[in-house]
Amino acid sequence: MPMEGTVVRATGSWYEVLTEDGDGGKRVDCRIRGRLRLKGVRSTNPVVVGDRVVIEGEATDSVITKILPRRNYIIRRASNLSKESHIIAANVDRALLVVTLFDPATPVEFVDRFLVTCEAYHVPVTIVLSKADLLRGALEVVEEFGNIYQGAGYDVLEVSAVDGTGVEAVKALLRDHTTLLAGNSGVGKSTLVAAIEPGLDIRTGAISESHHKGRHTTTFSTMYALSGGGFIIDTPGIKGFGLIDIGDNELWHYFPEMMRVAPGCKFYNCTHTHEPGCAVVAAVERGEISASRYESYLKMREDDEKHR
Repeated sequence: MPMEGTVVRATGSWYEVLTEDGDGGKRVDCRIRGRLRLKGVRSTNPVVVGDRVVIEGEATDSVITKILPRRNYIIRRASNLSKESHIIAANVDRALLVVTLFDPATPVEFVDRFLVTCEAYHVPVTIVLSKADLLRGALEVVEEFGNIYQGAGYDVLEVSAVDGTGVEAVKALLRDHTTLLAGNSGVGKSTLVAAIEPGLDIRTGAISESHHKGRHTTTFSTMYALSGGGFIIDTPGIKGFGLIDIGDNELWHYFPEMMRVAPGCKFYNCTHTHEPGCAVVAAVERGEISASRYESYLKMREDDEKHR
């Protein structure tokens, strides 16, 4: 008899599905029916963590036969495959983007690309400024980062899994929601998960001093139930975040601060790059829109042109 459930782990070959039978449901290991790959989906991974699916078969030989409609998802351009996409997770209530200013420093363009994707696919996002215990002597840098992203319209939480700063605030955000945790390797995602839910068996890794980049400590995306209610999706560290299916003419729609001032542009079809009377460029010049955010916008436009 067909059953519905939620994909809680995806390895690319096998999928663990949490069904809704009985108390808390049961976990079933499944394959996917081959034809699910053949419906015009350009994604390298047609079934992802967070997907609602229909499964059939016996406990030892279960198959995912249908993917139910997604209400949202987080997607990026697949590595080395400019025409393919990679979906990170589906059906999430919020994304927590974990970033660090030091040891290692998260590239600003990575942050902006992730935020644009969340805007485009209707996923609320909160920025978690991790390793806050390392920032005590860099208050100006922290303040500048906060001004840029809070000015753009995002909440920024300073968090330290070492001394507990901000951990309770993160717990409150997670309660009774499904939350995606994302960021570069080495920013402390798994350590943060362990601080939020100490009973979870999440491996952590040290920073490689030779390359100053984190070792990959999470191999596959996995959804974990939280004792306080809700679920968290822990993802592998993401090195890059290429945009897909977002055209030049709509890109600026996903920069909230640009959307606020763009109605003042002289031309209705302004690209906010070179036109006279551009309210966005004027706002950048006045310091009302971050120069780094605007530079990210220009780089994204350039990158989109390269991948057409």
